[in-house]
Order: sequence, then C-alpha cells, then structure tokens
Amino acid sequence: MLKHEDCPGLAKLSSIKAAMNSQELRRISILTGNGGGLFLPEELTRGADGAMTGFAYPEMMVDVCAVHAAGDVERAHDLFDAYLPLARYEQQSGIGLAVRKHLFVQRGVIASAFVRKPGPKLSAQDVQDIARLVERQTRRLAELG
Repeated sequence: MLKHEDCPGLAKLSSIKAAMNSQELRRISILTGNGGGLFLPEELTRGADGAMTGFAYPEMMVDVCAVHAAGDVERAHDLFDAYLPLARYEQQSGIGLAVRKHLFVQRGVIASAFVRKPGPKLSAQDVQDIARLVERQTRRLAELG
C-alpha cells in the first residue's frame, strides 16, 4: 500500500500506475491524503484506489470513490463538486481544525469543538460562512438525488 501525499502529485500517480500496468512495479493499493481530498476525482482517475484524509463529511469520499469505481466518473465529479466549497473552506490554514470540529459537533459526531491552545476560535462570521456553505451543499446534494 502507498499513501500518496505529494502535491502536486497527479503526474506521479500516473507514473506509478503506468509502471504497475507495465509490470515494472507490482500492483499495490494507493490511497491519497492530500488536503481533505481536494483533488480526489482527479487522483482516482490517475490510479488511486481511495482516500485516507480528513474532512467533516467523510461520506463524500466514500461516495465519490464508490461511484468512480462503478465507472460513473461524471457523477463522481458532480458529487465531489457539491462538497468542494465546504472542503476548501475547511482546508484554510490556521482555522481548518476548528471548522472541522465545529461541523462534527453540528453533526453529532463529537461533543465539543474545543481546539487546544494555541488553536483558533471561530468568529461569528466564520460560523455564518459555514452555515451558508452547509445549506448550499445540502441543496446541491438534493438536486443530485
């Protein structure tokens, strides 16, 4: 198994996959770990088998991987696109963990969004941004069915 965390790394994934296809390398599973899965559909197309990274909606990665593996690449991209604004927001340097913990509390996954010092605290405006992004994500997912 290889956990691919290189960025940029799409060309490297293509090279590894080509080496496996030509039997220069034996077949191994490849999981990606780049920033919350921000390049997941492209990484799957380049040969990754799945993702091992954090995001407040891990079902996105499960669904995108399953749909992609079933051959519906366009639907995998559509699902991914529904989550992308929130995934991007969560990957902000400095407040990302606070965003994820806030969402996990909202989703009932954890009881406290506390981030140890020197970790950040979300502002009221941050919380409003997150609520808007979740609402838009929910609408987009409903449209996709």
